[in-house]
Amino acid sequence: MNMALGYFVVFVGGGLGAAARHWVNRTALTFIGPDYPAGTLIVNITGSMAMGMLAAWFAFRGETTTAGERLFLTTGVLGGFTTFSAFALDTRLMWERHDVVAALIYAGGSVILSILGLIAGMFSIRVLLS
Repeated sequence: MNMALGYFVVFVGGGLGAAARHWVNRTALTFIGPDYPAGTLIVNITGSMAMGMLAAWFAFRGETTTAGERLFLTTGVLGGFTTFSAFALDTRLMWERHDVVAALIYAGGSVILSILGLIAGMFSIRVLLS
C-alpha cells in the first residue's frame, strides 16, 4: 500500500471512529448526565476490547486481511474511537472540582477495565477460533 493511500484509509477510519465516539458520548450524556464521563469510560473499555479482538484475529487469521484493512480498523477506526486524551482531561477536571474519590475511581477503573477488556477480547477470539 502506498503512503498516500495509507493516510487516506486512516483518515476515513478515524472519522468513522470519532463519529461513533461522539454518538456514545451524547448517548451517555442523555442517560447518565454531565457530572460523570461515562461515555469516555465506555469508549475506552469497548475500544480496548475491540483492539484485543482485532489483535487476536490478526495473529491467528491475519492472512485473511490486507495491510490496508488492518490499518483502517486499528489506527483508523479504533484510533478515532478511543479517547485516552479525553480520559486524562476528564480525570483532571474531576480532580480540580475536588472530586478526588471519583477521579481516582474513574482513572483506576478506566485503566484496569480497559486492560481486562483487551484480555477478554483476545480470549474470545482464541476460543472462537479454536
